[in-house]
Amino acid sequence: MSELLKQLFQSGEIYKHAWITIWTTLLSTFIAYLIGLPIGVLLNVTDKEGLRPCVPLNRALGLIVNILRSMPFVILMVAFLPVAKFFVGSSTGNAAMLVMLIIAAAPYVARLVESSLKEVDRGVIEAARSMGASDLQIIFKVFLPEAKPSLIVGAVISTVTILGYSAMASTIGGDGLGKVAIIYGHQRFNEDIIWVCVAFTVVIVQIIQEVGIFIAHKTDKRIRKIKKRRVL
Repeated sequence: MSELLKQLFQSGEIYKHAWITIWTTLLSTFIAYLIGLPIGVLLNVTDKEGLRPCVPLNRALGLIVNILRSMPFVILMVAFLPVAKFFVGSSTGNAAMLVMLIIAAAPYVARLVESSLKEVDRGVIEAARSMGASDLQIIFKVFLPEAKPSLIVGAVISTVTILGYSAMASTIGGDGLGKVAIIYGHQRFNEDIIWVCVAFTVVIVQIIQEVGIFIAHKTDKRIRKIKKRRVL
């Protein structure tokens, strides 16, 4: 272990940046879902086979989502620096990094949500319609509850993806494990620091995945039904 790595541990610097990585990832994921979830629902509802087909709106919204999703994150950061400056008053730092992560993640979330909603059994939707349920009732009482396990798995995937983005966001002055790996590891030729950052990232990813999959299984009606049958 190099002296610099020991100093990072003793000063708590590496723990601080690990925590920054965690909270920026979770916060940006949360905000991205506030934006991406309704967009994903709208994409599904306005699809030609959706509740309220509207092809022009669906294609326009889908085009915007696809353009943002297709942009590599590094290029997206450079392109949207003025946007970050407009919202937070700066194009560098943690606040700007959050804006970039949200812009990159929201379209990704929208597509995952749309895909999850398409997995809902059409028979359940038709049954709700036959009982006189409105479109809003179908969305909130059928679509979202039925797609909950898939939505949770999508949230896990989104969180892990954003975690990877956060490491690249250190190039615009954002704090986190990416900054430690680049400044203290790569630029100072300390490979042990780089691998420690990798280890921290792997642990964070594993925790996110295990917690997310556990919650998804708990909310999956099919798994609960199978367990009840086994008990009986």
